[in-house]
Amino acid sequence: MSKTLVAYFSASGVTAGVAQEIAQAVGADLYEIRPAEPYTAADLDWRDKKSRSTLEMTNPASRPALAGTVENMDQYDTVFVGFPIWWGVEPRAVDTFLEGYDFSGKTMIPFATSGGSGMPYAQNHLQNQYPQLSWKTGEVLNRSRAAGWAKGVL
Repeated sequence: MSKTLVAYFSASGVTAGVAQEIAQAVGADLYEIRPAEPYTAADLDWRDKKSRSTLEMTNPASRPALAGTVENMDQYDTVFVGFPIWWGVEPRAVDTFLEGYDFSGKTMIPFATSGGSGMPYAQNHLQNQYPQLSWKTGEVLNRSRAAGWAKGVL
């Protein structure tokens, strides 16, 4: 039987709620991608050119350290990867996560939350950044659509 993981990064709790809905709908394990140094409200102020999130996102090589690891990643065949869209793409903490494990042979399914950005640019970025991974088409979601979408994409 295949085993599924829902790994997500959530700065404000919105993506966490969507991830929980997906995990419950498909019977998946849930893992929060947490930065070693939690973000403060000031860190997340995208209008401040010196805020931590702005500095990370304007530096493509930035890879914030993470707290914790997924135990026995080998047991998962499918990995949902969730994140809020920042600057049109996944936050750098998600890149740290994606570069920290061997996802060979796994089906990767991105999902995102966003106040205005769509998924196509973020999806394209993930596929170009990590072409060796087997990506399914992702979706920008809210809690009310998450469960139905997740069941349909599996």
